[in-house]
Amino acid sequence: MTGPDPAVARVRSAVRRELADLAVPGGAAPAADARPLVLVACSGGADSLALAAATAFVAPRLGLAAGAVVVDHGLQEGSADVAARAAQACRSLGLDPVDVVRVAVDGGREGPEGAARTARHAALAERAQERRAAAVLLGHTLDDQAETVLLRLARGSGARSLAGMPRRRGLLRRPLLGERRATTERACAALGLEPWHDPTNDADPARAGDPGVPLRSRVRGVLLPALGTVLGPGVPDALARTADLLREDDEALHELAVAALTAARRQGGDADLDVEVLAGLAPAVRRRALRLALVASGAPAGAVAHRHVEEVDRLITDWHGQGPVALPGGGVVLRRCGRLTLVPRATGGPRSG
Repeated sequence: MTGPDPAVARVRSAVRRELADLAVPGGAAPAADARPLVLVACSGGADSLALAAATAFVAPRLGLAAGAVVVDHGLQEGSADVAARAAQACRSLGLDPVDVVRVAVDGGREGPEGAARTARHAALAERAQERRAAAVLLGHTLDDQAETVLLRLARGSGARSLAGMPRRRGLLRRPLLGERRATTERACAALGLEPWHDPTNDADPARAGDPGVPLRSRVRGVLLPALGTVLGPGVPDALARTADLLREDDEALHELAVAALTAARRQGGDADLDVEVLAGLAPAVRRRALRLALVASGAPAGAVAHRHVEEVDRLITDWHGQGPVALPGGGVVLRRCGRLTLVPRATGGPRSG
């Protein structure tokens, strides 16, 4: 008797590793409704459909229940039909419950892709809470990770951003970050599954500069193939490996920054940071500590840019009596008496001196 197709086996193994910590001893809970529930975020594409099939196979063998959430962003004509087909595919695999959630996507400052991601994650978090899920599985692959690193590199991001998508964050888990997109496509073919092909993922090289084509699609369809032609076929693996290495560095630097911030606060309280303590830090640690302090003071994390941190850093390294530094959200940071004072928006605040 032969085993499953190698691609199917790889996807199942990846899911099994990711869910091992949730497994019920002995492989079965006392009652079906007592089994921990994992949800698969399924769009109907090859990645998430292969993930759904693997989860449907693996979860019961670990004593887990498995369901799915299909998010309809409503951005394309016929999106409701695509969502309904994805939900039916999940049910046919044995996943239960399967929920379809329609979300409203507001472009705003994030742009359509970022806004869709924000709306999707909010919907997944809400449904996971309602279902009391132990985990939500996302179908991002190594190729997605490589695209993410390139996009962030083009924006001049630091190590935290270039570390790419984490394997785990809260309830979210990405079992397939070590697998290529070709593997999920082969797994679907071997299982007789017909994934939905998102037309927005297509990018003709002739339209490489067309803003009407989603940026990630242009990276996927134009930039990565071009890099592969010039540098060789190992570019996605190398970019994903870079993300892994930078994540380790980022975690180490974050711990140092937290410790440094604690030391600076111990001298002067949460809203006052000792300049002498901060001045003695390595720049990379000091700037991370400052960013943590700015966010803790009420500045929106997504709005605190590198320039804000640099301006506050100059209050330490290039002090010549300059005035307060304005922060996103309306707060300010000023230096007085050897302290950096973080003043939230709702508070008045002393003048610098």
